[in-house]
Amino acid sequence: MQAASSPTEDYSYGTPGMAAPSNNNNDSHNRPTMQQTHVGEFRDDYSNGVPIVVNRATYVYVLSAALNSCNLGYDIGVNTTAGILIQDSMNLSDGQLELFMGSLNFFAMVGALCSSAITDHYGRRGGFVVAAVGFIIGIVIMSFSQSYGGLMFGRVFVGLGVGFGLAIDPLYISEISPAAHRGRLVTWSEIATNVGIVLGFLSGAIFFNMAEGRAWRAMFLMGLILPTIMIYLAIRVMPESPRWLVSKGRESEAKEVLEKVYPPGFKIDAIIDGIKEAIELESEAEHAVGWKMIFFPTPAIRRMLLVGIGTAVAQQAVGIDAIQYFLTFIIRESGIDSRAKQTVILVFLGLLKLVFILIAARLFDTRGRRPLFFISLCGCAAALLLVAFSFIGKDEENTDNSGLAVLGLALYLSAFSLGMGPGAWLIPSEVFAISIRAKAMSLATFSNRLTGTLISSTFLTTANAMSWSGFFVLLAVICLLAAAFLYFFLPETKGRSLEDMSMYFAEITGDNSILEVEETILRRKNQLNLEGIASESLATSDPPPGTMT
Repeated sequence: MQAASSPTEDYSYGTPGMAAPSNNNNDSHNRPTMQQTHVGEFRDDYSNGVPIVVNRATYVYVLSAALNSCNLGYDIGVNTTAGILIQDSMNLSDGQLELFMGSLNFFAMVGALCSSAITDHYGRRGGFVVAAVGFIIGIVIMSFSQSYGGLMFGRVFVGLGVGFGLAIDPLYISEISPAAHRGRLVTWSEIATNVGIVLGFLSGAIFFNMAEGRAWRAMFLMGLILPTIMIYLAIRVMPESPRWLVSKGRESEAKEVLEKVYPPGFKIDAIIDGIKEAIELESEAEHAVGWKMIFFPTPAIRRMLLVGIGTAVAQQAVGIDAIQYFLTFIIRESGIDSRAKQTVILVFLGLLKLVFILIAARLFDTRGRRPLFFISLCGCAAALLLVAFSFIGKDEENTDNSGLAVLGLALYLSAFSLGMGPGAWLIPSEVFAISIRAKAMSLATFSNRLTGTLISSTFLTTANAMSWSGFFVLLAVICLLAAAFLYFFLPETKGRSLEDMSMYFAEITGDNSILEVEETILRRKNQLNLEGIASESLATSDPPPGTMT
């Protein structure tokens, strides 16, 4: 694998979001030198080397936002437990249940596409409220529905809420957090999702003695608690995003919020200036590059899209959403029929997955991306073969291999959480150049959700047609193919800026056009900055009317 070469030029990070070669080393001493992590993010945060400590207010805001991710996880967990109860009590076919489960991803795609319009107009807090209201409406409709049509109608609202949540949670956390801790705090959203999954599994334990027709309704109704709390937090506790406030010209309000997040005496005005410059840079990129560059890409951009979108698709292609939604079916097919035992196993698997998510959050920045991806995918493949073997033995010898199946599922969820889980969204954010970043991330998200919809909506049908053992062998093969794809195409992105990655893709494809586009965007922005400085100079040099010169 060819590694990205490090630039030999001296880079000055004075312009947030874009590193530019500087032949004048004196210029770099006129402003703080900063270590860039992502676009518009700097580890020093204009602190002159003073370490930043996450204060109580920041933790409260981030935890509040992460609570919304618990809603997303709870829906996965509760449907994993309730799916089989819904099918039995309402006499649904496998196809109907697959459509009910898989449709969530489809409706979530619609919600994610609409989220930017809502959050840009009404603010990030407004987005949280809209997502919570969607959850509440959908949960009430599903809980009291007496027909399959009613279930699907409620599913529309829950899916829209999930889509809003997927888009707004990491966005708000990244905008409210000090940049030095932003990467770690954004992972709280993924952690909270897995906490929600465990809570959904636990709802089955609470109501496992209740009749099937009432149990799943009660489990759904428990889901009203989190979105109700979320509405209160969004209205009364959480401040508006500083970035959104600056984009609306409300800089004094943004300053008040930042003063709560950063320690006293911090250069808040410099941070606001950085936010303004990052917004201007994104605007320049939006006008400089249209969808034509996405649909008719140059070789370098084609390679970027292949890596970023391919990684997002691979996450769902290995079957994670489908396996999580149909865990109860897999456990039952392995020979465990007791609802109580099924619930205990689900909670155990959920807690195990959560532990490995926490481990992965630390390893990605210390061990690198590529090693964790390969360990994750090879581990998933081995675990799926173990599950397949448990079903082969059961089919041919009528033996009880349920323990082997549970072990395989535990290893699969652990291996997935170690790399493919959090890493599949980290890679697109690190390889897409600023000129295509927004559009490419939208395309990656859409492709990820679409793949999840297709696999979840055909899981039971395919497993019954191929046999359960054959289906898990197929998923294992897909894991190995994904590992081979990443081995040949995925560069190591640990510690590299966006500019490093642009140079890497330009070098391996012999296409320097992406660098020219980035330079054009930077020149346009610098021109705007010079015009602004010139205007300020003229304004300060002109004497007031009536003043003698």
